Order: sequence, then C-alpha cells, then structure tokens
Amino acid sequence: MTANDMPIKDRSLTTSHTSVPTPAMSYIATEHSCRRSSEMPFQTAPKDILDFIRQQIQQEYAEPHGKPWIIGFSGGKDSTLVAHLVVEHLISLPRSERTRVVHIVANDTLVESPLVMKHVRISLTEIQKAAHAFDLPIVVATTAPEPNQTFWVNLIGRGYPSPNRNFRWCTDRMKIQPTSNYIRDQASISGEVILLLGVRRSESATRAGAAARYDNGSRLNRHNDLPGCLVFRPILELDTDDVWEILAENKPPWGGSHDRLIQLYRDAGGGECPVVTSKSDAPSCGTRSSRFGCWTCTVVEKDKSLAGFVDSGFDQFMPLLEFRDWLVEIRNDPKRRLARRRNGRVTITKKGVFVPGPFNMATRREILDRLLTLQAQSEMVLIAHPEIERIRELWVEDVIVSAERNVQAQRTLATGDA
Repeated sequence: MTANDMPIKDRSLTTSHTSVPTPAMSYIATEHSCRRSSEMPFQTAPKDILDFIRQQIQQEYAEPHGKPWIIGFSGGKDSTLVAHLVVEHLISLPRSERTRVVHIVANDTLVESPLVMKHVRISLTEIQKAAHAFDLPIVVATTAPEPNQTFWVNLIGRGYPSPNRNFRWCTDRMKIQPTSNYIRDQASISGEVILLLGVRRSESATRAGAAARYDNGSRLNRHNDLPGCLVFRPILELDTDDVWEILAENKPPWGGSHDRLIQLYRDAGGGECPVVTSKSDAPSCGTRSSRFGCWTCTVVEKDKSLAGFVDSGFDQFMPLLEFRDWLVEIRNDPKRRLARRRNGRVTITKKGVFVPGPFNMATRREILDRLLTLQAQSEMVLIAHPEIERIRELWVEDVIVSAERNVQAQRTLATGDA
C-alpha cells in the first residue's frame, strides 16, 4: 500500500494549510442544474472542503422536486464517504424534510473478492438498521448479473475464454447491466433519478478523463448512457489523503467506525474496482490501478488485493489465486479452443491472424470439475446450483448445434460431389 492510500494521522481536520487558492464552482440550485455564484478554494484545509461538500449535499437534497437519489456503493473508501455524508445529512433533518428517497445500491458480480463482499454486506446491513432506527427514507439494494449472464455461465457454459484487455466480456454483463437496469427501473417510476458517484478527479488519469466528460458547468450532469439519469459527484475535488482523513476522524452515522474498511485496505494493500455504469468507464475495471474486484479477474496481470490478503495471513485464499492463475494459463492454449466461434464462423483478421473460438467441451468440463473441487475444499460458495444447471443446459444445446452443423456439412459435401 502506498502512502497516499492510508489515513495520515498527523493531519487534523481543523488545521489550515497555507496555499494558493484555486477557483472552483459553487452553485445556486435550480431544478436541473446549479449555476455558478461564487468561488470555493479547494486547495485549503480538509474541513473547509468538507463543509463545502456538506453544503452542496444540503442544497441539492432541498431542491423542490421528488427525484430519488441513487448512491452507487462499492464498499470502497470513496463510495463509503458519499454514503456517510448523505446518511449524516438525512439524520440531521427533521422528519418532515426527509422527502427524497435515497437508494444505496451495491453490485455483486457473484465472483467478488470474498472479504470485500463480506464487508459490503455488513455495511449495508448496518445502514439498513440505522435507516429503520432513524426512520430514514433509505432503500438498500444489491444488484447481480442475470442468471444467464454470470461469469461461470459464460466461461464454462458458453466456453468464453478468460477475459483479457482485448476481450473484456465480463464488465458489461456483470457490472454495467445490473446497475444500469436498476437505475432505468427507478427512472421509469420517477421520471428522473440522480446518481451519486464517489468519483474523484485526482484518483487517476483515467478517472480524471471520465470526470471531465461531465464537466459542463453544472452540479448535475446528464448521464452519457442512461436516459432520465442525472449525475451528482459530491467528492470530485477531494484527494486521497482527504478521503482517508475524513473517514478516520468521523464515525459513520450508521454506527460503529470505519476501522473495518481501513483494515481491509491494509490487508489488501490496494483500492477498489469502482462502480461502473457506462462502457466508457469500463477501462477503470480491471486496470493496474483497480485492485478490489472479482477474484476470478484475468484482465489484471496479478490479483494484488487477493495476494495482499494471503500475505496478511488469509491463507485460505491461496487456492483461489492458483485457480485464477490457471485460468490465465489455459486461455490461449490452442488445444483447449474450438476453431469456430459460437456463431459457427471461422475468424481470420485482416492481417491474417486466426482467432480461435470458445473453450472446447473437455476444457469446460475440466474447469467445472476443478471449481467444484475447490468449492468443496474451501467451504466457500463459489458457484451456485442454478448456474450449474444452466451450464449443463448450454452444453446440451451446444452438442445439438454441433451435430446439426455436421449434418449440414455432410449434406453440402454430398451435394457438391453429386
């Protein structure tokens, strides 16, 4: 873990910094946007930045319309801070002013890092209990891939090769679609929704580029891909030190502390895969800077977070690391791949490079057998029974399709001979 990734204990939220102020936007709220009215020096003490962010959340929530808020909650430091600030604000309001429903939505790809998903579930339960105790208008939800589009159904059932940077078939099916469908459903009910994201400009060059696409001079910005969805990024200008310091110095409004989150980062030595609601954001999932994510992720060269957990004493995850590495190893083995794609075509690029098809049936069976053995030995649920049933259905379908193609090929040959 780098120094930027952990709380800095010797900085105080009340300590002023001497720096050259940089102008940023402060806004007067209107129904769909907020117009610039003053300047806020973001290069200042964390407390001043935090006060400004709280003011923005207060103003936006007080807008005279019923658009629900949806917080994309990954369980990482940034989305946790957004949830923290919003729940804190709701608690501060009298019941009569808690007029806006807030959805706190996590996404479970069903192959998440086990410790990370455990943390997410505990956090959501704590938030749910607090919402009930304080009578807050909060809906807690977890999305997941469609049963026909899970990682194992595609990899083992359809034989999709392990994802890599050139064929990242997992992100859209497992992350984008489930969350986007939830947002669309809420937008269809309310007309419009406001999506709160914990994106920060200083997080990385990729995230800065993604953030810039929404820089249109308004506090609320239209989502690039989701009609009826506005985007609100309350912590956009915070740096990593500020985020950690705020979390370390302020207990979560739902009770307890952020110590579990801090310890999770210490053990993993990394960050989290962000909430992704657009294909243009997909490069941030499975990059070198994304370390919390799916334990099966073969897009990254090395699973740093899972390796970090093992180094921190969680030896039970070593077999998962070895299984993931084996999926990388077998991906490009020509003996394990079919010649034809699933649509029956043979693919050769313009440069004359042959592109093999999916894993053959023998390899798919081997992956499933190894996975079930790993599941039994680890005593962790790694694949659900409905997924196994769907996999076997797809195998039967593929055998039938293959037989029909062979019959058709024989007929073609016979006709040609005639």
